[in-house]
Amino acid sequence: MTGRLIDLPKIVDPRGNLTVAEQQKHVPFSIERVYWTYDVPSGERRGGHAHRTCEEVIIAVSGSFDVMLDDGRGGQETYHLNHPYQGLYVGTGVWRTLEDFSSGAVCLVLASELFDEQEYIYDYDEFKALVNV
Repeated sequence: MTGRLIDLPKIVDPRGNLTVAEQQKHVPFSIERVYWTYDVPSGERRGGHAHRTCEEVIIAVSGSFDVMLDDGRGGQETYHLNHPYQGLYVGTGVWRTLEDFSSGAVCLVLASELFDEQEYIYDYDEFKALVNV
């Protein structure tokens, strides 16, 4: 298994619902960075990389998109994210690609590490070589 869905608390209220994600409680790591993508043009992909040490929880806070995960050893999974109260946990050493964004989709990512360009693996062949050592 390369990823797992995490149900986040959903507080239903007639004035509007609320969801919370607390580090080490709902999210299985300390959150060091938060970022989001939006206005992704139709047909475009995001991701296309793996992380050496960073863990992430990916959330569709608005709209929907698909997340394809690949462990580099033949294990692949696709998750359709479309609930703002559900996140996809992705550990280290997993290739991820996000695609099929609906109009108005917003992808929120909770990350365990600050940004470090050296921490990313952008070459799929390099990724496969690292995970198959």
